[in-house]
Amino acid sequence: MKFLDQAKVYVSSGKGGNGCISFRREKFIEYGGPNGGNGGRGGDVWVEAVENLNTLIDYRYQQHINAESGEHGMGKEMSGANGEDAIIKVPVGTQVFEEDNETLICDLESPGARYLLLRGGNGGFGNAHFKSSTNQAPRRANPGQPAEERTFWLRLKLIADVGLIGLPNAGKSTFLSRVSAARPKIADYPFTTLNPQLGMVRAGAVDFVIADLPGLIEGAHEGAGLGTRFLGHAERCAVILHIIDGTQAEIVRAYRTIREELSSYGHGLGEKPELIVLNKSDALDKDALSRKRRALEKASNGKIHVMSGVSGEGVPELLHEIAGIVDRTRNAAKESGKVQRSWAP
Repeated sequence: MKFLDQAKVYVSSGKGGNGCISFRREKFIEYGGPNGGNGGRGGDVWVEAVENLNTLIDYRYQQHINAESGEHGMGKEMSGANGEDAIIKVPVGTQVFEEDNETLICDLESPGARYLLLRGGNGGFGNAHFKSSTNQAPRRANPGQPAEERTFWLRLKLIADVGLIGLPNAGKSTFLSRVSAARPKIADYPFTTLNPQLGMVRAGAVDFVIADLPGLIEGAHEGAGLGTRFLGHAERCAVILHIIDGTQAEIVRAYRTIREELSSYGHGLGEKPELIVLNKSDALDKDALSRKRRALEKASNGKIHVMSGVSGEGVPELLHEIAGIVDRTRNAAKESGKVQRSWAP
């Protein structure tokens, strides 16, 4: 199934049914009087987060969503039936934006969360509604209210615990395939990962989800390469795992390139907890590895983890530290009452 994290939909609520003008005509009833019924109410349009979806691919092919209109009123004071609501079912973590794709309407972060996008039109009154002591035979009825029509953007931000970032060919997909059952595409050329890949990992007693994001390059915030389109999936992560290819010559420049792109993107990514990993240690001798590690420690003012995604060296220790951060983040969310359920395959 193709991964689709953004979709444009054209939405219309149901219009209300018209009221009816009718008079009672029965044998042996001298003055029948008005008996026109009211029109039915049009259906509303809701958006709802459900657990069994993980992509917006459905709305690539179904871009027009319409609620049912209310039925017209009828004689014998029979009211029209209300129209059925239309429910837009989306994955957990979906945001709904206005047509400008910038104004946020709602953010569905938990399963079962719902939001009313458009309200259906009310049905019109029939002439029986207007009967009074001074107007015993009204010959008027109201039309139903019109439907609402609007355009919305749906944008999915995956709810993962760990986001893998780095330059192309840093070894992110290799790491994901080693620690989880995910099987992302792995090759010796840049941009083998074109869409986010997810993997479920267990470290000790903690289960967490890792999202492998397509590689960033210098100028990504200006649209270079794949740009920063997929960085939105890292906004909900508890920790950023920054993987750096240890075999490249300019280690510090690679680190600073990614940090500058995160800062340019904004949305709090630059302030998230970050684990810096020097990958491909199996391809370096001890002196080169030590030299590059010290250079990164000086540039980042933090701890540098060393691992090899191919041989597995340093991977268990790294997973243990990630599990600790994820566990602390979840406990803090429970205490604050903001419990967020992770995506699960």
